[in-house]
Amino acid sequence: MSAEPCTSVPTVKICGLQSVEVLKSMINLPVDQVGFVFATSKRQVRADQVAEMISFIRAQDTFRPVTVGVFVNPQLDELIDLLKIAPLDVVQLHGQESAEFCQAVKTQCAVQIYKCHSLRESSNPDSVSDSWDAYRDVIDALILDSYDPVYIGGSGKTFPWERIAPYQKWAKEAGIPLIIAGGLHPGNVHELLDRIHPDGVDVSSGVETDGVKDIVKITAFVERVKQQ
Repeated sequence: MSAEPCTSVPTVKICGLQSVEVLKSMINLPVDQVGFVFATSKRQVRADQVAEMISFIRAQDTFRPVTVGVFVNPQLDELIDLLKIAPLDVVQLHGQESAEFCQAVKTQCAVQIYKCHSLRESSNPDSVSDSWDAYRDVIDALILDSYDPVYIGGSGKTFPWERIAPYQKWAKEAGIPLIIAGGLHPGNVHELLDRIHPDGVDVSSGVETDGVKDIVKITAFVERVKQQ
């Protein structure tokens, strides 16, 4: 059974950006969010690199995507110090961060919070409400990604999309967007949108060639989402 259609065009997040040059190549595309990985990863960036990219974005008139920093179990003081250098719009938490920690970051850093959940085979779909109700009224979006013991996102692996339904129901009840990540690319994003109707999609390795962001693939991905 298909999910209830989303009434608006899904948002697009291009994650794992590492240079201003890639941003320049995307300047004419309707990209809603861009992500920078601060966690240990092959796409990891420093605060000063991200500061340069944010400065470029804020200097544009029409290309103004929301800036998202990806972290795994960070310390609050670490985030406070980093955001003084790289003033992100959103902190995306990809680890085991509690609802209380999310609230503390949101309050003390004046940012939105995206919480990412990596779906494991052992995840119990019947416990979604119990597991996530503490995050209600705290987080600003829920992201579902593939679980990988090595990579923090960007693994290029999909997860069974039929497992999305209880999370989608919870996010709708909580009044926040559900964003799907994990193994998306220009060749499969249309199927996801037709079947699941998420509020947004998040891509990293699926728009790369040999580990480098590929503007041809980025363009194809964005067009296939926005032409729904």
